[in-house]
Amino acid sequence: MKSAIPPRSERTRQLIIESAAPIFNKKGYAGTSMSDLTTATGLTKGSIYGNFKDKDDVAVHAFQHNIDLIFDFFSKELKAAGSTWDKLLAYPRGFRKIYRMILSYGGCPILNTAVEADDTHAVLRKMAVDVLAKWKNSIISLITDGIDEGVIDPATDAAKSAEILIALMEGGSVLSKVTGEESYMLNAIDMAEEKITDMQRPT
Repeated sequence: MKSAIPPRSERTRQLIIESAAPIFNKKGYAGTSMSDLTTATGLTKGSIYGNFKDKDDVAVHAFQHNIDLIFDFFSKELKAAGSTWDKLLAYPRGFRKIYRMILSYGGCPILNTAVEADDTHAVLRKMAVDVLAKWKNSIISLITDGIDEGVIDPATDAAKSAEILIALMEGGSVLSKVTGEESYMLNAIDMAEEKITDMQRPT
């Protein structure tokens, strides 16, 4: 039995979202014009507004699309990892696999959106903050599981460690994007792996 083909309106909305996502990530919300969106999609302004309320609506869906891509990738990395220890290491290892793609995409969508929307777009800012909180809680949960399993030092501060790991990977990403030097990202990934190794319970 063939799978059902999505209605044309749904396909059009998805086309707009997928076309707009990299533009918003590279140029930001303020820097992205309707002309950018019509050029990227090949649709008229009226067609875009026929599927979304306004540019804000497109931006919100585009950001969610970018985040879904990242979380889908890391969900697969975590699922493929065996132990809790390997799942923790899956984050820096995952960044090592895709950092070039992230840089060519305009940088990490989470950080890009959080910085630009901080004082200008409350909805996008909240979405970015919620994504960071979800990521932080995921790492905290893994560290807590590792402590319970006896593989991570019980003296480890899970929340602090999670924030450091996120800061390393996000900081390395933005500095590599700004300078064009991959060493910032690679050194940050190395330090994140060392940080995780340092959590190991003493034998």
